Amino acid sequence: MKPTVLVVTTTNWVPTARLAVALGDAGFRVEALCPPDHPVGETRAASRIHHYQGLAPLRSLARAIAAAEPDLVIPGDDLAARHLHELHGRQEGTSLRNLIERSLGSPEAFPIVHARAVFMELAREEGIRVPTTEIVRTVDDVKNVVEHVGFPTVLKADGTSGGEGVRMVRTAAEAQSAFRKLHAPLLLARAMKRAALDQDSTLILPSLRRERPTVIAQSYVAGHEATSTIACWKGKILASLHFEVLRKSHAAGHATVVRLIENTDMSDAVEKMVRWMGLSGLCGFDFMLEASTGNAYLIEINPRATQVGHIALGAGRDLPAALYGAITGQPGRITPAVTTNDTIALFPHEWARDPGSEFLRTGYHDVPWPTPELVHACVRRSLKQSKWYSRGDRSTEVAAATAAMKPPAENSAEARLPAR
Repeated sequence: MKPTVLVVTTTNWVPTARLAVALGDAGFRVEALCPPDHPVGETRAASRIHHYQGLAPLRSLARAIAAAEPDLVIPGDDLAARHLHELHGRQEGTSLRNLIERSLGSPEAFPIVHARAVFMELAREEGIRVPTTEIVRTVDDVKNVVEHVGFPTVLKADGTSGGEGVRMVRTAAEAQSAFRKLHAPLLLARAMKRAALDQDSTLILPSLRRERPTVIAQSYVAGHEATSTIACWKGKILASLHFEVLRKSHAAGHATVVRLIENTDMSDAVEKMVRWMGLSGLCGFDFMLEASTGNAYLIEINPRATQVGHIALGAGRDLPAALYGAITGQPGRITPAVTTNDTIALFPHEWARDPGSEFLRTGYHDVPWPTPELVHACVRRSLKQSKWYSRGDRSTEVAAATAAMKPPAENSAEARLPAR
């Protein structure tokens, strides 16, 4: 019998659908807890889909787990990971609590992954190179803290992702203004707008509770970003991928083009933190590669699957297959490396960022050709989100775009998507 994995996500993020497909290919039976209209519904990966309820998140999560009876639960975003940690804290000696520990690792690490300052201090104590980091508690603290950290300073709010809670500042005045915005409770109007336009109700409860996130100040490392995505089990790394970030959706946004690298600083840091925290499942670590020295500075942990976790690049670099082996004790179905090209343009993000991007021609364009319904769904979403989109019928544009797509005869790095 196939082991069952429940993929949990609170957003309509395309990479979660890609991960579900990859987990199915590795040998898992997949179920998903997600918002309505999640792109996983455009695939055949999930044998059953449970609906996530933003106003009753723990209840909908507990119900999905009870119905799926999974062998493993994988969070696909930071809020999903937080929900699992909160649900674990509300249980006492139950099978649900044991499932969450088996899926995510040691419960002692749960609060650490959501507290950036604590995580950074632990990494420093482990001898890992990290930027100077301090908590900013009040607006009156800002000037002293940022002057100690040094300019430019990066301010980050806990509980945020995708660059939403990150600001770079170069003066004390900028820092104070940014701190007020990052530390302020979320406006209910914004939460309601997100719910109405994007069918995303995850911001409503934090807004009603008037929650104020912890804000940290972190010294800026001049260089470029890198990221590691890991499959691990009881503190041991099973498979890993390390990438240099070449392009992003915007300055503080997610990566759209990455390049596979080997970096001893990164791999050593990841191994230390995974072992020390006793992590299991899928997680990611973000770094800055210093321009002047090439040194890697650990800047963040992502306690969930990241957007590159579905990419199979052979033995030791196939995360879903590694997890399957950990659960079953049998080798997973390792997918042959999808490309030998080190540069990977992530679909649909790089195409949405720039349909004429050189990386769509020179790199491997990671289009899910075996799942054409998902390709079409991604095109529809990208067209809808473009600046010229209106509420009118765009079926002609969608049809024209998707009809022009065709997988390459041999190497999908040659794939082309039409200009929008």
